[in-house]
Amino acid sequence: MTQVARPPRTDTRGTDSRGLAARVSLGRIFTPPSSEFLLIASTALLLTVFGIIMVISATSATETGVMDTALKQSMFAAIGIPLMFLVSRLPIRFLKKMAWPLLIAATLMQLLVFTPLGVEDAGNRNWIRIAGFSMQPSEFLKLALALWVAYVLLRKRALLGIWRHVFIPVIPVGLLVFATVMAGRDLGTAMVLVLILLGCLFFAGVKLRLFILPVLLGVVGVIALAIASPDRMRRITAVCSDMSNYEHDCYQSIHAVWGMANGGIFGLGLGNSQEKYGWLPAAANDFIFAIVGEELGLIGCLVVLALFTFFAVGAFHIMRKTDDPFIRVAAGGITVWILGQALINIGVVIGVLPVMGVPLPFMSQGGTALLSVLLACGVLLAFARTIPATDRGKVTR
Repeated sequence: MTQVARPPRTDTRGTDSRGLAARVSLGRIFTPPSSEFLLIASTALLLTVFGIIMVISATSATETGVMDTALKQSMFAAIGIPLMFLVSRLPIRFLKKMAWPLLIAATLMQLLVFTPLGVEDAGNRNWIRIAGFSMQPSEFLKLALALWVAYVLLRKRALLGIWRHVFIPVIPVGLLVFATVMAGRDLGTAMVLVLILLGCLFFAGVKLRLFILPVLLGVVGVIALAIASPDRMRRITAVCSDMSNYEHDCYQSIHAVWGMANGGIFGLGLGNSQEKYGWLPAAANDFIFAIVGEELGLIGCLVVLALFTFFAVGAFHIMRKTDDPFIRVAAGGITVWILGQALINIGVVIGVLPVMGVPLPFMSQGGTALLSVLLACGVLLAFARTIPATDRGKVTR
């Protein structure tokens, strides 16, 4: 009997599994981004471009020249925007693993301000200068603190009803971080860090009775630091409703209000500010919103406020839709940071709050501040990428 040779059987299971994995990977790549992703990315890009334009306009009357400022701000935007989208591709588990290393690295970088690399400006020592470039390390502490608190509270989410698990190690480490900033006498940044910590605790669902103590500690600490410095106390208690303190602590606040009043509803036109010609010292930094009001009027100010509102809507939708406690808490801390800092800055400009030296996110001149806030947006975009997968999972169950 003749036997016919049969071709060897090929095991197609490995090929099928690899093909399925490839299709799944391609499906993830070409999955359309969520509405939250588009909302946060578009508002971040619009605010950044708007900020570059206003910084160029605000510095066009300075002696250093507009091109130098434009190139520096545009350079940091050109670095920060690709980094934002690069960070948006990072997996959430990687962000969790990097929480401790990022906080340690940011704290060590902040300590460099007390070395010969440190630079003091207007009584604050919170900058370092390397190879001709100035950098403010405390800006990176904001993002690192939000991720670290979210990671620690995630590990303790079943024990957040017990006070010692809420406060340890969050409060001691938080106080250490605040101390590194306050040692450089930067109360504005320290207040923002306190807001981030409180925001993380709030969105972690810490019980109100346990939440009250950190709030009281934060308020008492800020008051104590203000009282301890005669310069801060004088600026806080300064009355700027009349011209009695015009030459001293109210000079910037009065000129900021004058500039916005001069702009009216439609503004004087882009580039036509009068206050930037030596009347408003920090026109491109902490008082950039005053230049917006003077040149673009009430309409321009409302556009800025609307963009921050859209940003907040996208961020809060992420917190509402996610099932991951880490995403909820970290997104809450980042959102409180950006929106809280924006409200503080605008409050200073319109005279509601004393001058604190807090920049307007995305828009104020300063490469480190712009870079850190774009990285934070990248983290929010990474969180937003998890939303479509979660929604599909709920549908298929």
